[in-house]
Amino acid sequence: MSRTMKTRLGCLSNKSDSYPDFTEFLPPAQDRATRCRKLSKDEVVLWADSFDVLLSNKCGLAAFQAFLKTEFSDENIEFWMACEEYKKIKTPAKLMTKINKIYNEFIDVKAPREVNIDFRTREVMRQSLAEPTPSSLNEVQARVHSLMEKDSYPRFLHSKIYQDLLDMQYTHCHRNSV
Repeated sequence: MSRTMKTRLGCLSNKSDSYPDFTEFLPPAQDRATRCRKLSKDEVVLWADSFDVLLSNKCGLAAFQAFLKTEFSDENIEFWMACEEYKKIKTPAKLMTKINKIYNEFIDVKAPREVNIDFRTREVMRQSLAEPTPSSLNEVQARVHSLMEKDSYPRFLHSKIYQDLLDMQYTHCHRNSV
């Protein structure tokens, strides 16, 4: 995760009362593909419809990421995001580099940000390091997605971060699919 994103998320997780201006958590204007717009309360309400709706919304993803950071389990969403980026890679050499980086950061039993997965899934992932394909991480990503959906997502919906966003009339945000 970039240093600026960590700062933005740190600010969000450190604010205990409310989140009056969500734009401080967005990339600089020159990095945005589209201009900012207001995120309505109705849109925030939609995040409760499904975990995938939350993840597909830039602001929803940022809020969920900030929530996981407060729970010291942001490695799950960081891993999920790394997998999403991995799927976009087209060249075998870049696939090899990225999958090894992901493995060393999140999968290996000695990884600094190890995600909680079973031995069999970890072993299947380790074996795919030899000849990675764009789908090599699908199984482990699905396991982590399921874990977050069943465990972290319901807690997020009851969290102060989400409740404060629901209580707001409008929040400035940039909306794009992941």
